[in-house]
Amino acid sequence: MWIPIQINENSAEPLYHQIETQLRSLIISGGITEGTLLPSIREFAGDLKCSVITVRRVYQDLENEGLLRTRQGTGTFVSHVGEGAMEEYKLEAVIKALESAVDVGLSVQCSAEELTRIFTDIVKSKYNKQG
Repeated sequence: MWIPIQINENSAEPLYHQIETQLRSLIISGGITEGTLLPSIREFAGDLKCSVITVRRVYQDLENEGLLRTRQGTGTFVSHVGEGAMEEYKLEAVIKALESAVDVGLSVQCSAEELTRIFTDIVKSKYNKQG
């Protein structure tokens, strides 16, 4: 199975974190459904042109969160994610992203009003594209 993960080699964000964040989002959003067999660690690492150790870490982290389960000799599968857990994961992901954006705003000395205006403009722009 091909998994649409985009790696930005110029990003300061560690490679495993980029992969983990995107894979988590795909699972939480239903882009990869419960019971889906994921590629083997070796196969996925080859597809992403990264280390087997990197993919192993991603799979282990997501398994510890309950999003994946591994069956010896069979492979790694997407676990059942209940509706409540899905909402919790979504909320947590959005909060983390917004906190990071606010931290960047603070680091470049944006006022709360500027950040609010920028956020509102981005939300309007993105949601109008969907309509």
